[in-house]
Amino acid sequence: MPIEIEPVVTTGVAKQIAENIRSAIMDGRLKSDERLPTESELAEQYGVSRPTIREALKRLAAQNLIRSRRGPAGGNFVARPQPDDLAEGLSSAVRLMVGVGAFDLDEIARTRMEMEAICCRLAADNRTDEHLARMRAELEVQQSHETSDVDFCASDVRFHRALVDAAGNRLLGFLMVTLIEALLPVSNLIAFLIPEREQIIAFHRAILAGLEAHDAEAAVEASNALIAYLRDRHERAIAVPRTRHAVQQAKS
Repeated sequence: MPIEIEPVVTTGVAKQIAENIRSAIMDGRLKSDERLPTESELAEQYGVSRPTIREALKRLAAQNLIRSRRGPAGGNFVARPQPDDLAEGLSSAVRLMVGVGAFDLDEIARTRMEMEAICCRLAADNRTDEHLARMRAELEVQQSHETSDVDFCASDVRFHRALVDAAGNRLLGFLMVTLIEALLPVSNLIAFLIPEREQIIAFHRAILAGLEAHDAEAAVEASNALIAYLRDRHERAIAVPRTRHAVQQAKS
């Protein structure tokens, strides 16, 4: 019985083709919703087998750069970027880098201070009643004795998301996702090893008061104070297990 032998996919070649198409998408030569050539056409253009093209397309699909559609008008199309999907990927990368210690506390705190200060200044002018209502609602959650540490952290994220949304700048909002969705939960959960909720809530109240009064500098001052406070608590939380380890080593 004859054996039908499929062409072997060369991973290195497939990767190069995927990167070539990705570059065309990133620099705008291929537009959102534009249909790619068929697998046969791409195979002919690149001088490779169809399985190699399929592997390249799988790589692009995994990066959410293309999508497939079935039917007479089907094929592979350049995906329209979804900010939430891209932001989640960016946040995951930042969480990983924070987890392995790629950034120190001063770098994280300074970045938060500078970017959140911009948000406070813009939000003082652009905030709406809806933004303020969202922030007030999160303060109520944070003040409840029934709110767990994890739920408090989630509420903190939502509070700062409302602040960023109030700034009214979509690009800034996208960039701030890395800090809000990635850095805030990490720093706060560690800070909760030494829980002092009332102090955090007080800073949130001060930020909100500044925005309500259209007082940008008051909001910035409260935001900076909050970040400095969390940095200090973060350092203390890290120092506790180190001290315990040193004591245990001295006893052994």
